[in-house]
Amino acid sequence: MKKTFLLLMIASIGLSATSQEKEVKTGWKLGGALPAISFDTDLGFQYGALVKINNYGDGSKSPDYIDQIYAEVSRYTKGSGIYRFMFESFHIIPGIHFTSDLSYLPDMANHFYGFNGYESVFNNTWMDDSQTDGYRSRMFYRFQRNQFRSKNDFDGKLAGEHFRWSAGFAFQNFDISSVDIEKLNKGKKDQLRSIEEMPGLFERYQTLTIIPADEAKGGWVNTLRAGMIWDSRDNRPNPMKGLWTEAGFEFAPGFMNKDISFTRFYITHRQYFTIIERDLAFAYRLGYQSTIGGHTPFYYQSQLITSRLTGATSEALGGASSMRGVMRNRVMGDGFIYGNLELRWKPIHFTFLKQPAYIGLNGFYDFGLITNMVNMPSDLQGRFISSFPLEQFSDYFNPGGEKLHQSAGISIMPVWHEDFAIAIDIGKSFNPQDGNIGFSIGVDYLF
Repeated sequence: MKKTFLLLMIASIGLSATSQEKEVKTGWKLGGALPAISFDTDLGFQYGALVKINNYGDGSKSPDYIDQIYAEVSRYTKGSGIYRFMFESFHIIPGIHFTSDLSYLPDMANHFYGFNGYESVFNNTWMDDSQTDGYRSRMFYRFQRNQFRSKNDFDGKLAGEHFRWSAGFAFQNFDISSVDIEKLNKGKKDQLRSIEEMPGLFERYQTLTIIPADEAKGGWVNTLRAGMIWDSRDNRPNPMKGLWTEAGFEFAPGFMNKDISFTRFYITHRQYFTIIERDLAFAYRLGYQSTIGGHTPFYYQSQLITSRLTGATSEALGGASSMRGVMRNRVMGDGFIYGNLELRWKPIHFTFLKQPAYIGLNGFYDFGLITNMVNMPSDLQGRFISSFPLEQFSDYFNPGGEKLHQSAGISIMPVWHEDFAIAIDIGKSFNPQDGNIGFSIGVDYLF
């Protein structure tokens, strides 16, 4: 069981109904700060904070900023955490929008539910320690992943006001291993079973060679990205109208990588419609990405291609950055489509610490589908029977079973200073194979 508590450090609140005129902000301003405390039965206590600082220059582009610094440090007492520093600028390199993200993301219990969506069967009972029959381990669908990321992105004017070129490079390392059960068991009466006694899905996929031996420990993935962007949004923090579409290719060339080489194509379209001026908008995002050449290693399959990170992770499909209410990384394949539809309402406007603020309520519907399957061994069932003679193939695999994954829910969006948004998402999956109810807290609108 996991319990999460968010503590917002608020010294005083001035609340007043107002029709506030647009505030012109200048110079460097604290965009927001958010401390968080949580507890996870297996990972321990989490503690840390994040801070966002914006530079508005002479105010001519307010409420858009010209520089942003974002820093986040949080960790669990047993080792998982987020260590992230991001810098974004629209003027340091003349005529170029530049973003640099440096992160270390240790994860003691990264989610892994197999490949190709519903073709991999999820058995909730195996993880539910309240069950008297069928329980295996809370870590059955987990492995340890420590990710280092240096991601750098650039874009500049190509033609007219809205058409831009986009490029970037990234260096990432994925250190993969089985869950460290001994470490998680320290100081606990309720002991998890060892990997030797109860191997999880990650270990079983290695036995079946679905995960090749040369990928099981992870490795470096160094990439180049090139594409184009059309951006006609009226503002960046929470657009009320306009388009934001990007398409391009991500390359992992052999000369930059030791044992891998692949090319992936991506396209993401976002559009915003004003229904009631300032207070109500409809927004949607549609995306597609797929490997079109080479082989993408399993530990990189979940990475969602983007020209700008909006959170500590950019993963698909499932979880707070793609399909809210669906288990994180539940839908993993070599190619997929996804979409998010949101009705964004701002029913309450007020002032907080002499700055404009509002409470937003969003209703959302998310969906996704695998379009390009990860190749499985042609004799998978035979391998399974010989490797696990006492288990049922149908408890793990459902060939041909993939179909649309769906979820819906609400987001509560406290927003301060017009551009510091806390996103409290509550989503419900439509199919128990994708989980039940997902709850997450982050910053900024999803798109």
